[in-house]
Amino acid sequence: MTNTLELEIAIKKSGFTKREVAKKLGISEMGFYKKLNNITEFKASEIEKLIMILSITDVGQIFFAGNVELKSTTK
Repeated sequence: MTNTLELEIAIKKSGFTKREVAKKLGISEMGFYKKLNNITEFKASEIEKLIMILSITDVGQIFFAGNVELKSTTK
């Protein structure tokens, strides 16, 4: 399960918009929204690209979170 809050923080720190990140991943904005909000899952290749794009160092905390607060998965 993706820790939405932590991923959104990484996106903001990168200086990219969510639209730009979706484009860099080669997916639609809606597709990215669904993955960001745990409606669908990120593919391993997408996680790999996100690590590079956003310079993520703590992969486990964002992409392999076992217990994620409800607030971070809903808007």
